[in-house]
Amino acid sequence: MKILHTSDWHLGHTLYNYDRTVEQQAFLRQLTRIVTEEQPDAMVVSGDIYHYSSPAAATQKMYTDAMLNIHQACPEMTIVVTAGNHDSSSKLEIDSNLWQHFGLNVVGNIERTAEEVNLDKHIIEINNEKKTIGYVIAVPHVYPQNFPLLDTETPRDQRQARFFQALLDEVKKRNTAQLPVVLMAHLSIEGSDRSGHDESIGGIEYVPLSAMGEGYDYLALGHIHCPQDIKGSHHHARYCGTPLPVSFDETYPHSVSIIELEKGAEPQISTREIENPIPLVTLPHDPTPFEDALKLLEEYPEEKPAYLRLNVLTKGYLPPDCNEKASNAAKGRHANIATSRLPESDRPTLTRASLSPSKRCRKCLPWK
Repeated sequence: MKILHTSDWHLGHTLYNYDRTVEQQAFLRQLTRIVTEEQPDAMVVSGDIYHYSSPAAATQKMYTDAMLNIHQACPEMTIVVTAGNHDSSSKLEIDSNLWQHFGLNVVGNIERTAEEVNLDKHIIEINNEKKTIGYVIAVPHVYPQNFPLLDTETPRDQRQARFFQALLDEVKKRNTAQLPVVLMAHLSIEGSDRSGHDESIGGIEYVPLSAMGEGYDYLALGHIHCPQDIKGSHHHARYCGTPLPVSFDETYPHSVSIIELEKGAEPQISTREIENPIPLVTLPHDPTPFEDALKLLEEYPEEKPAYLRLNVLTKGYLPPDCNEKASNAAKGRHANIATSRLPESDRPTLTRASLSPSKRCRKCLPWK
């Protein structure tokens, strides 16, 4: 079974008030092309479809148009989408019945009554030519304390792990042909590389890999933005990372993951890089005095689109004429000065200042 693993699209995200629709549309076009070329059996999107729980109508239309294009690029492919901590689980599920006509399964929350939990909702068969070739277990973002208590004997602090294992056990009963099993989750695994990830927004408690249970062939993770295999998983657990950087500190390549699965075998993983038409660039890599950073801004190619962050070494404040100098240096360029970065020790004494807009180079707040 071949799957395309992606997550953390953060559609609707703005960078220091700059609209990033052009970049997000470029990603979705590239994703459609990758699906056309790879023809996977399934595409799994492990949460954070949107950046805001109430996305704008234009952002929702961008998502629905893209999903229809992706379906048309590979009509036999099953698509599974789960809610992340940035998504509204109820809003994501509003059109779930309609989406099923296009091979798209949306799982935003755990469905339960006073008597039982609907485990079937999370178990999706992957078919090829009307033949089952594998299973996807789709678990949306749920805070540990909100997982259902499946039985009275399970301690409350273990109900998250019990829920994952219950789903895996249910699939094991059905999986008499020993087909590959993919488990989806949107959470933070202990020991994962969190480089560039902003922990202040929608932070999630960390769980050990062992809490995800036993019985899956591949764990398709979302939430951490740095692409990586989980240490000790032997490539059976992976964060695919963000397809577009959400912050300047996400300095690693951005991609989607392609996984070839056979039951009991180590997954074969490759990546397809996503090209951002407006990259996030820090000048320079290490902090430097403002005048030196300004010189690099003046030398930046005029016709090269980018968001620029000046990495400034200061004594607790920026020069009073820095806004004017930066504005003059950026005139005639396609780049946007998004922010100025100061060392941690300088930030508490930095006062908030604004940069005035120019014709072709929009400005915003240097730091917040």
